[in-house]
Amino acid sequence: MWTAPANGIASTPVPGIGHVQQGLEQALLMRVMDEIDYGVLVIDAQGRLRHANHLARHELASQRLVMSQGGMLLGVNTELSEQIQLALELSLRGQRRLLLLKNEAKTQHLSLAFVPLTHPLENDAPTVLVLLQRQNACENVSVRMFARAQNLSPSEEAVMMALCRGLSIPEIAQEHGVAQSTVRSQIKALREKTGSASIRHLLQRINSLPPMVSALRAVSPVSHNAMA
Repeated sequence: MWTAPANGIASTPVPGIGHVQQGLEQALLMRVMDEIDYGVLVIDAQGRLRHANHLARHELASQRLVMSQGGMLLGVNTELSEQIQLALELSLRGQRRLLLLKNEAKTQHLSLAFVPLTHPLENDAPTVLVLLQRQNACENVSVRMFARAQNLSPSEEAVMMALCRGLSIPEIAQEHGVAQSTVRSQIKALREKTGSASIRHLLQRINSLPPMVSALRAVSPVSHNAMA
């Protein structure tokens, strides 16, 4: 289902073995999806949620803007549900869609990419991949690992995380209870240790880090991504 023979030649099936191997490959793929710092959903032609990785399940359970009800992906209100339904219908017809959801107060935002996994002219049952926006870069465990790899001091790492959160130098100084000149010196050390020409360059490097989910994430009651 997920892989093809490297030499392009199909092997002779062994009774019982093929089913076991396929099951192992699917379980492995589900574990891989759980380690990605993006919410991932798979929806079938009937609009039912077939799979969701850890972050997607967490987002659905939080019910900030989207939720799962009756095995379907819905918005938390009628308007959001209608937007999701339209994007899903278009994706089932082969169109890629980017959906930008927000609450009425415009204080919460969530972007979803709807990607058709099958072509309308193919015989396979239509399915749609829904990718949720990446988590805040500061929550990416790769950022902490990046700090360790660059031998940053705890204070330098804290400043880097604050920059990652979008804080200005005066805001960082106030938050850490230090002078702005101290923060500037720490930023200079950050740039030198990481080989970054500017704060913007440093943040670009951070945003390009592999999207790893923390190994200390909360355990979800849904095992191996199964939603069905």
